[in-house]
Amino acid sequence: MIYSAEVQHMCSVAKGAYHGPAPIPEEGKWVQVKEIKDVSGFTHGIGWCAPQQGCCKLTLNVKEGIIEEALVETLGCSGMTHSAAMASEILIGKTLLEALNTDLVCDAINTAMRELFLQIVYGRSQSAFSEDGLAVGASLEDLGKGLRSQVGTMFATKVKGPRYLEMAEGYVTRIALDEDDLITGYEFINLGKMMDFIKKGDDANVALEKAKGSYGRFAGAAKYIDPRHE
Repeated sequence: MIYSAEVQHMCSVAKGAYHGPAPIPEEGKWVQVKEIKDVSGFTHGIGWCAPQQGCCKLTLNVKEGIIEEALVETLGCSGMTHSAAMASEILIGKTLLEALNTDLVCDAINTAMRELFLQIVYGRSQSAFSEDGLAVGASLEDLGKGLRSQVGTMFATKVKGPRYLEMAEGYVTRIALDEDDLITGYEFINLGKMMDFIKKGDDANVALEKAKGSYGRFAGAAKYIDPRHE
């Protein structure tokens, strides 16, 4: 340690009481975090790249400072999917501090990592008041049985109005309209279910029909349109 001449010539003054950092809630406990290994928590965060062309939802499950589970979901940029594949390999097994200072390939994923770090180290994790936290694998519950990200895709123009393309339920195949051409419901295909049916041996067309569903006042509509071609 190097001290300046001014500091070297100062007299010593005793430091007062030290109470440590304020405790933060972690997995049902109050913890005074002094080292990375003191940090545990499960939480989500959103990141974006500089041109804001795409975004990333990152979910981490941290136990004693180590990332035990990572779910990387991306939207809006084709290259980000490959970045997410690499980030999923990079993140697991690293400490929070290592991950914060690691190139996660895509700037949106790096930004998401920063946002998660802030949540976790300030005690704002989703599992803050859950005793023993969440089990490793908990992030898959957000994806549902089909293990697909929740995606909403809508397109609209002033001249032709809105088109629903994808909802949480699945890929939209038809939109139902009433007599005034207002949307009353939609038909969808749950792609996760469809693939499961095919893997079990169903013909593709049979699987397609079995995976269909509808929402809203779809039956008995005045008109049906294909949102991609009409």
